[in-house]
Amino acid sequence: MIRPPGPALVMGAGAIGCWVGGRLQAAGAEVHFVGRPAVLEELRVLGLTLTDLDGRRTHLAPAELRLHAEVPDAPRAAASDGGSGNVPGVAGVAPALVLLCVKSGSTAEAAALLALHLPPGTPVLSLQNGVANPAVAAAAAPGLAVIAGMVGFNVVRASPGHWHRGTWGELAAQAHPALQAWLPTFAAAGMPLALHADMKPVQWGKLLLNLNNPVNALSGLPLKRQLLDRDLRVVMAALIGEALAALKAHGIEPAQLATLPPRWMPFGLRLPTWLFKLAARTSLRIDDAARTSMADDVARGRATEIDALCGEVVRLARSAGQRARCNEWMQERLSRPDPGRMTGREMRAALGL
Repeated sequence: MIRPPGPALVMGAGAIGCWVGGRLQAAGAEVHFVGRPAVLEELRVLGLTLTDLDGRRTHLAPAELRLHAEVPDAPRAAASDGGSGNVPGVAGVAPALVLLCVKSGSTAEAAALLALHLPPGTPVLSLQNGVANPAVAAAAAPGLAVIAGMVGFNVVRASPGHWHRGTWGELAAQAHPALQAWLPTFAAAGMPLALHADMKPVQWGKLLLNLNNPVNALSGLPLKRQLLDRDLRVVMAALIGEALAALKAHGIEPAQLATLPPRWMPFGLRLPTWLFKLAARTSLRIDDAARTSMADDVARGRATEIDALCGEVVRLARSAGQRARCNEWMQERLSRPDPGRMTGREMRAALGL
């Protein structure tokens, strides 16, 4: 039987936090969950159910879960995947690994709070979108060992207490001595953790894929239906094209995380739908109901992570003397309290595509 190195603490028990933490607990790890009251109440009553597109189902009963109270929900607050911007103390827990799963707007506050309660050197694995969160966390908690990570799959809330992984993908992280002892546990949990000497290409490769998130959120469609709409793919291609231009100007080569190499993605997305289906058949192995967390945030009136995605592209482009016009438009639109819904044709018209 696999013996985990010690307890794990999930900071931000929502889609990714519940999924990764739940799978680790099912593999034998002691896991503590910190999240919003609404999420924790569901877990206290219903337990934690995890399913995936392979038909695998895992259930942890309420009595098996170690839950830590959170502050009340606040509409459109800088919420985490499952926790708000004000995270409670975690005194009494001495984790061997922290999974930082809060959304970007809460990173600094969550990291600073962890630093108040955890011993120096505690490893903190950032399983967050964007490329800047590990640096933000490290600046807020210089005594902790912050490690860049990447989640390559999509998880959505299927029902109260039930989280579903609807796409394929791997977990990746910066190579770090503290993670070596955890590799057997992640593998036993069905989530092999790939370690990389340089995470920057992997982070930017994931961000390119995440530029689909605002398109999905504005369309209101499930991911698979959205990807089969050529107008929406053309919008995504424009966002990725601007990012690739900025990356090239900075000499950054993003990792390939999808069927096509990054430089071919805009071309592939613009293909007629019948040809796109053939070229991207592996990438289209998605549950019919899968959607992005940004779509959920918009539907629930919460702040989105648009600044960590399109905003990051805008800043990178500006630093190279370029302008990422389509990403600017998406950043402004998804920063509104109510961005509304748009068809692919409407988005293309608004962007002049």
